[in-house]
Amino acid sequence: MHALSEFDSVKNMKALVLVEYNRFEIQNVPVPQIGPDDVLVRVKACAICGSDVHGMDGSTGRRRPPVIMGHEASGVIEKAGANVRDWKPGDRVTFDSTIYCGSCEFCAEGKINLCNNRRVLGVSCEDYRQHGAMAEFVAVPQRILYRLPDSLSFDHAAFVEPVSIAVHAAHRALGGAASCRPLNKTNGGRDAAAPSAAVVIGAGMIGLLQIQVLRAYDCKRIIAVDVAHEKLAMAAKLGATETINSKDCKADFNADCAFECVGISATVDLAMRSVRKGGTVTLVGNVSPKVEWPLQIAVTRELTIYGSCASAGEYPECLDLMARGAVNVAPMISAVAPLAEGAKWFARLYKKEAALLKVILTP
Repeated sequence: MHALSEFDSVKNMKALVLVEYNRFEIQNVPVPQIGPDDVLVRVKACAICGSDVHGMDGSTGRRRPPVIMGHEASGVIEKAGANVRDWKPGDRVTFDSTIYCGSCEFCAEGKINLCNNRRVLGVSCEDYRQHGAMAEFVAVPQRILYRLPDSLSFDHAAFVEPVSIAVHAAHRALGGAASCRPLNKTNGGRDAAAPSAAVVIGAGMIGLLQIQVLRAYDCKRIIAVDVAHEKLAMAAKLGATETINSKDCKADFNADCAFECVGISATVDLAMRSVRKGGTVTLVGNVSPKVEWPLQIAVTRELTIYGSCASAGEYPECLDLMARGAVNVAPMISAVAPLAEGAKWFARLYKKEAALLKVILTP
């Protein structure tokens, strides 16, 4: 087994623990044990995801205390299990948020995001509790590891997971089932030409990344729609060719495709009405478990509706996009703060403070 001998005596670590809904504590907890196919990662950066903020009050049912949240992270391998061959202590890595089994029918088809036995780091729900990366160390199976390019910082690498959501959604819309197959290195995994016009509904974190991915895919017209002027200004800075405040629009964009990055009835309705006959709508946001949508428009205009969940092997493409600057995450980092200040930053994000996008915690 590979190991750093000086680490063997370390038994406990600091972790940000959701001890009850809306209350965090920094605690000393046991360092995670690793199995023969696992590695122990010393966390260098872990971003606060919107799903963490939405879940901290119990409303989603997927962050049940006590739990260590966090699934957008990067770090350095500290220790490797006996069966680990391609990784060693000192390697700079990131990892998928989804722990997939690798053996079910969906994994066999490459649809690892639909794994029958999937667990998500930092999630505690009715079926399982999987502690995450808001701690000094996290244990993950080697199959979900990805090596970081030398040019990519740990802070920026913590964005790979949300970038992968945008890339997967683009694959769904532009290549259909292409996202379920190995990436085609010559065209980024896409089986279809870029749309001439795309609408992105919601200019939050995922929407801003969706805009950049579409730009990287040579989409000529990218229309960003939101209710917040400051978000629309950021969207324009990051590649949107047009910005529309949804309070003022009539959704007559006649676009080829729309990406709905919010997940409420009003924005789903807007996405459906924004595309041309025969267009596609990709549902990425899922704030609400149920929405109403214009059935007759979908039927009579023969729209194609895609759901898009997490990602399915797109991390290498995402790392490449970020390393060469095609996707720029730096403008979206609102703060980099010590893990000990995590509770404060969660509270500020929960209050939806203006201009706060992504906060990265450093253990």
